[in-house]
Amino acid sequence: MRQWITSTFRQAAWAPLAVFVFYALAAKDFNAYILYPWLDMPTHFCGGLAITYFYLVAAIHAQPLTGAIPRPVLLLMSLGVTAMTAVFWEFAEYASDVLLGTKMNLGVADTLSDLFFGLSGGTVMVAIAACALRFAVPPAPAR
Repeated sequence: MRQWITSTFRQAAWAPLAVFVFYALAAKDFNAYILYPWLDMPTHFCGGLAITYFYLVAAIHAQPLTGAIPRPVLLLMSLGVTAMTAVFWEFAEYASDVLLGTKMNLGVADTLSDLFFGLSGGTVMVAIAACALRFAVPPAPAR
């Protein structure tokens, strides 16, 4: 189990971490999201790409523990967990606004836009991975 976590973080944690660091620096140090509101869309898109990549790598690395996972299941599971992460993130923004007085959530349209672009990025990553996995991972054995 420890090897699974370590190998996953070594290979893939950089992606969501890079998006989060970009977001934090842009928001806190440069007020970029106030000056350039459109920046929120590509940030959520890249976040969807990054977190889906992370979950896909985690699922691939988990196969010694779980057994072979068919490619379609790997891809759909990665996108599903990305969707849950996006919803959790939006709940966290709302909770931060209510409990801490921040102004991260700008209403229903903002939330839906964030979810749309995050899941769009995740879908693009799944499409890229579907092509890459066709050549990189042998098919799961039939049972």
